Amino acid sequence: MTPSVRRPALTVVHWRRSVTAAAATVLVAGIGAAGAGAAQADTAPVKADDGARITQETKIADHEVDVTISSPALGKSVKTRILLPGDWSRGSARTWPVLYAFHGGQDNYTSWTKNTDIEDWAAKYNVLVAMPEGENGSYTDWYNYGKGGTPKWETFHTAEVRQLMERNYGAGAVRAAIGNSSGGQGAYSYAARHPGLFKYVASLSGTLSLRSAGMPAMLMFTNAGNGQDPFAIWGIPWADDANWAAHDPYALADKLRGTQLFFSAGTTGKPGPGDPNVAPWDIGLLSEIAVGADNQEFKKRLDELKVPYTADIYGDGRHNWPAWIREATKIWPTMMKAIGAKQVTVTARHR
Repeated sequence: MTPSVRRPALTVVHWRRSVTAAAATVLVAGIGAAGAGAAQADTAPVKADDGARITQETKIADHEVDVTISSPALGKSVKTRILLPGDWSRGSARTWPVLYAFHGGQDNYTSWTKNTDIEDWAAKYNVLVAMPEGENGSYTDWYNYGKGGTPKWETFHTAEVRQLMERNYGAGAVRAAIGNSSGGQGAYSYAARHPGLFKYVASLSGTLSLRSAGMPAMLMFTNAGNGQDPFAIWGIPWADDANWAAHDPYALADKLRGTQLFFSAGTTGKPGPGDPNVAPWDIGLLSEIAVGADNQEFKKRLDELKVPYTADIYGDGRHNWPAWIREATKIWPTMMKAIGAKQVTVTARHR
């Protein structure tokens, strides 16, 4: 599947401060067209508990906006892309089921819309989709040699983004999460560390057993290749094992009980349907072998604990979007049903 072709942003909206003697007020001008219905008067965007706030909204297409978030958890501003339901309107008292879509390493918040038809998938349901920036942050509040501090990616995703979506865009309390590669690991880690946060979580070639044989070395190598201090993320393997275990879906598997689970991965190191014809030593094939073995270990752990799940350990398949698109489209209706997102009549989206 070829990535969707996007037009440049259509409208840029800034929330500007107007300081008065009484207080500082933030005004939004003319952004009602981001969703259905006419533009309307808007109130100040509501902040997250820790002061995280939306400082800018950019219209990308009908029912699609990017927001810039000033994040104390990260110590900087980053973006989140939002797909709004077809019947969304600003200021409505309604809430909508919400899907959080997390991206993989060396990618960003535009990953899902660049590489898939997620806009079309979402348009068939009354669902809000949030795709937050994750950089190469490994979906955790960094250990930083026991000192903590920024970046706090888990706090950004599970508290700041969630609260901003709920308080300003009508995201409801019934949630699902899907992620590819490290985004899949993030979805499962968040679900296990925050029981009840998600009704359904899906991992597409995610690392679900952080401490299985060879996996810490692969993660250290990958993160070092991204220009990061790999020991600052979860700590030094074995020496800081307690912190690794505290973020490892395998170690936390029992806490996933009650959440609907789906995970998938390839195992053979051979291209699957739609994959490019690459050499056997291609990194996308070799890495999927490791991820596939990792997912099989996780599957055994769920079996031991008698935690229900659905898995597709499909054999042939590269660590790339053709495989993840196949899996995502297969589970989309089930995921929507899990969060109560109902099918709607689709009108054409303008891109």
